[in-house]
Amino acid sequence: MPNVLPLAFATTGVLFARERSTRQNAERLAAALLETLLNAIDATDAQTGSHVRRVARFALILADAADLDEHECHAVERVALFHDIGKISEALFDIIHENTKLTPAQRRAIATHPQRGAEVLAPLSAFYPDLAEGVLSHHERWDGTGYPRKLKGDRIPLSARIVSIADSFDAITHSRRYSAGRSAGAGAELICRGRGTQFDPDLTDLFLSPPVFDGIRDAMAEARAAEARGEKAVRPRRPPVADRRHGQGEVQSAPDVKFRWRESALEQPR
Repeated sequence: MPNVLPLAFATTGVLFARERSTRQNAERLAAALLETLLNAIDATDAQTGSHVRRVARFALILADAADLDEHECHAVERVALFHDIGKISEALFDIIHENTKLTPAQRRAIATHPQRGAEVLAPLSAFYPDLAEGVLSHHERWDGTGYPRKLKGDRIPLSARIVSIADSFDAITHSRRYSAGRSAGAGAELICRGRGTQFDPDLTDLFLSPPVFDGIRDAMAEARAAEARGEKAVRPRRPPVADRRHGQGEVQSAPDVKFRWRESALEQPR
C-alpha cells in the first residue's frame, strides 16, 4: 500500500500557501482602498485633508508616548486619518463650508458625521475591525456626555480617546474661515480644562507633559511651515514608532501598510 502521507502533507502545504497568498492580496487591496479614500478626501475637501494629516501626526506622537505597540499605533493613525470622512457626505458638505454661524438644525446634522463615517468604513471591517468603531467614537467624552452613544470612560476605544485630544488641539490652534488659530499654549490650556470631562485624564496628562508637548509644538510649527510651502504632508520629527522600534525604513506588510502621506513626507528636505 503506497504511503499517502507525503502527498497529503504536500497538498496541504500548497493549499495553505495559496490561502495565505489570497489573504495577503486581499489585505493589500484593503490597504489600497484606504489610500484611495484618503486621496478622495484630498480631492473633495483639501481643508479636511490637511486637518486629518495634522491630527494623525499629533495622535502618533501621543500614541508613541503612551507606549502603544506597532499595531496599535497603526490603528490610531487610521482612525485619525479617517475620523472626519463622514463630513464629505453630500448632506453635510455645504453646511461645513458655510461662513456663517450654524443653526441648531445644522449642528445636529454635523453631529451625524461620526455615524456617516463609520458606515463608509464598515465594508472594510474584516481587515480593520477597530477602524469604524474608532471613527464612530471620536466625539464621545470621558464623562459620558458625548455623541453619538454617550460612552463613558474606558468604554470609549483607546484610539478614539487619543484622536479626540489631537483633533481638539488642531481645531483650537489652526485657523479656519470663521476663526483664527490660537497659540499652542492656548491649545494646551483648553485641553487641560477638558481633563476628566471631555478627555481621558491620563492621556491628557501625557499629552501636556513637557517632552510630549514639545513634540506636539514642533509638529504644529512644521505643519504650518509645510502648508505655507503648499505641501500636504508634514515631515515627522523622527521616524514613526513602528519603523524606529524595528529598525526598518519601510513597512510593507498588510494590513498595517504605511500610508504614503508619511512616506512622501520623509522625502522632503528639512
